[in-house]
Amino acid sequence: MTDAEYTRRAHAALATIEATIDRWLDDDVIDIDTHRTGGLLELSFPGGSKIILNTQPPLQELWMAARAGGFHYRWVNGAWRDGRSGDEFYAALSAQASAQGGQALVFTAQSNAA
Repeated sequence: MTDAEYTRRAHAALATIEATIDRWLDDDVIDIDTHRTGGLLELSFPGGSKIILNTQPPLQELWMAARAGGFHYRWVNGAWRDGRSGDEFYAALSAQASAQGGQALVFTAQSNAA
């Protein structure tokens, strides 16, 4: 993947996550505060826990830091996949956000998904 393609895919992922959270705020699902600086997106959950998502351009990875640990994702066969487990990024983010948010939260590659 070219650097430009990586940048496009990584920033699209962060934008999708922001759009999902904005929709949840509008629909009064959960109050997650977001703060984005360039390639870093911080999600602050009720109760004070956080998930930090960060682009890593030199490695062409997305990193996620959550209560459960740190995870590194690379673009493989059309999806962001964990380098160790092979787990898909949005499924893993959903699991971590659900655990930290205290309710079922589902992120998908499309920001208009429920």
